[in-house]
Amino acid sequence: MIRISNLNKTFGKNKVLDNLNCNIQTNSIYGLIGANGAGKSTLLRIITDIYRRESGTIEIDGKEIEDNQELKQKVVFVPDDLFFFPGYTLLDMAKFYNSMYKRFDMEYLKELAETLKLDLNTKIQNFSKGMKRQCALICAISTNANYMLFDETFDGLDPVVRNLLKKIIVKQMEKQETTIIMTSHNLRELEDICDNLGLLYKGGILFESDIDSLKTNMFKIQISLKEEFGKETFLGLDIMSYKKVGSIATLIIKGEKEKAKDVLEKLNPIILDFLPLTLEEMFIYEMEVLGYEFNQVI
Repeated sequence: MIRISNLNKTFGKNKVLDNLNCNIQTNSIYGLIGANGAGKSTLLRIITDIYRRESGTIEIDGKEIEDNQELKQKVVFVPDDLFFFPGYTLLDMAKFYNSMYKRFDMEYLKELAETLKLDLNTKIQNFSKGMKRQCALICAISTNANYMLFDETFDGLDPVVRNLLKKIIVKQMEKQETTIIMTSHNLRELEDICDNLGLLYKGGILFESDIDSLKTNMFKIQISLKEEFGKETFLGLDIMSYKKVGSIATLIIKGEKEKAKDVLEKLNPIILDFLPLTLEEMFIYEMEVLGYEFNQVI
């Protein structure tokens, strides 16, 4: 488990992280989203002890990460701005990782490279942007680290490779209790793989939620009644959004679906449809409740 408490980080006069608090459960995938410049990369670099914090604590498995070489064996980080040694091939980079991580699995690295059609003996500098990202990810995954931090995880990857890498990451979690933090400014990239999502805004976690809870506790309804009606007709329901066009109203409701259904069916509606919500829509409505516009935050 990663436990972050009252974390602060400043660059010059710019306070990037401001009393940030966050708990990331073991054997889960935590998606960290936020606009460019929100502090996502800075947070990952502090967790891995690349950057030093002004104040606050970061505990991994109950121990402080700062200057703890034994604990760092359990952590691997793939930054947004990838770095490879000049002239190195994928095999050279794999050997470098192998020298750093005691549990590095060279055979698994070769298996992943074959799956992704990456030539082990080609200089990485000759690969495309997406292929370089693949090289970095499979080197990190092959370390068998307990904690894997991926910054802008799928940047530059086409949809086919992105889905394949998601499967590889999930498979890694099945092999051992791996905890993964992924950052992105694109919520849609993360919604089908993450267990939890946190929204970073103005130096803190503005909103976070368990994905399953979010999906089961919020839903969209379209309804029409025989008689004239307004929002006040639906007293007793936790309405996050209400819009009416003509005789049809669209409601975003938070709570138990069956309970809402019972309440609405008693109104003898002409139309009553339950519609799916995307994760992005859910975040938009949650932001509205908090008094923010999603487009301004993300």
